[in-house]
Amino acid sequence: MTRRVLVVGAGLGGLRSAEALRAQGYADEIVVVGDEPHAPYNRPPLSKEALADEVAHERLAFRQKASVEDVVWRLGQRVDSLDLDGRSAVVSGQALAWDALVVATGVSARRLPVAGPPATHAAGRHVVRTLDDALALRAALTPSTRLVVVGAGFIGCEVAATARTLGCEVDVVAIDDVPMQRPLGPMLGGELQRRHEARGVRFHLGVGVDRLLGDDHVSGVVLSDGTELAADAVVEALGSQCNVGLLEGQGLDLTDGVLTDDALRPLRDGVPVDGVAAVGDVARFPNPRFDHRAFRVEHWSLPTDTGRRAGEVLAAYLRHGPTPAYEEVATKPWEVLPSFWSDQFDIRMQSFGMPGLADPDGVRLLDGDLAGDCVVGYHRSGDLMGVVGLGMVRELMAHRAALGRSAR
Repeated sequence: MTRRVLVVGAGLGGLRSAEALRAQGYADEIVVVGDEPHAPYNRPPLSKEALADEVAHERLAFRQKASVEDVVWRLGQRVDSLDLDGRSAVVSGQALAWDALVVATGVSARRLPVAGPPATHAAGRHVVRTLDDALALRAALTPSTRLVVVGAGFIGCEVAATARTLGCEVDVVAIDDVPMQRPLGPMLGGELQRRHEARGVRFHLGVGVDRLLGDDHVSGVVLSDGTELAADAVVEALGSQCNVGLLEGQGLDLTDGVLTDDALRPLRDGVPVDGVAAVGDVARFPNPRFDHRAFRVEHWSLPTDTGRRAGEVLAAYLRHGPTPAYEEVATKPWEVLPSFWSDQFDIRMQSFGMPGLADPDGVRLLDGDLAGDCVVGYHRSGDLMGVVGLGMVRELMAHRAALGRSAR
């Protein structure tokens, strides 16, 4: 009897899961469902070079391996419901049975919960999560456009830098004390603020947004301290929320994504749900290289790492069933090294590890000069948990091997 793997989500995590299943010898049907009309594409450039230049699917699409040429891609469709116990789903109104499931539903952009024009591109309110989001925003970024970016994380600062390069007037609003404070800390975040301000970006920090002005289209932003900023467009870069609605009411821990074991199997009362895996941004899993607690990490490397692990575990389940041979695969040690990069003006930033786990006083300059090229280390109880480099690639790579080692 032909078996079927259903992959919910047609992003990088879904693609890598399908490739891994084939690499592990699974030869039966794979169905990938995605609500966007586009085949899997690279998302990080949407707020960086693709936004500054030409936003086109052809430039961003991932090259797919020959092994997944027979995968059934149901793009522009939605999964209406999932039943984990019944091993079934409803896709665009049609029932679909499955033998194994990959949850690669990712995250959605948060919106400002304030009064103002409707939260649409046409009304000048933008987010940057999809190709269509980037296309709409790029059309709005003309020279002299007055842009207000709400949120000073990586996406907010990348958009601010890109827009300023395109000739826009840019204000960035955030409740934090410095840009990118949560992942980078005040020392490096403050230095990056200085570099942005030298390029003309204006920051309004330690304040929130009270309301947006305008009826059918945004015309301004009123801050919580009463300051009013003129705006032709607003980018809401407030972080993300996990797309876990399909899994509600099925006994899983969905407080921050999908809680899994280190085989990426969702946990129900502490017991793994076999034949199901969560991958990418939506998965919250333990990574013993750094900590035995479970964390959800939105770094660009994680969809590939988790997709490969999911494919390995699910292929073993489909091959062996719930047997010791399967458990041997599912329980073997597995760890990942998260990594990301960020381009802001002429700054090339790279990171490895989990800097956010550092102690408040554990951030130290390891190499170089903070005002120029440098490497910053993030320590917890003396252990190096993460490194971030501005340039200095060789020096940055030299610190990778020491990351999180004593946490094993």
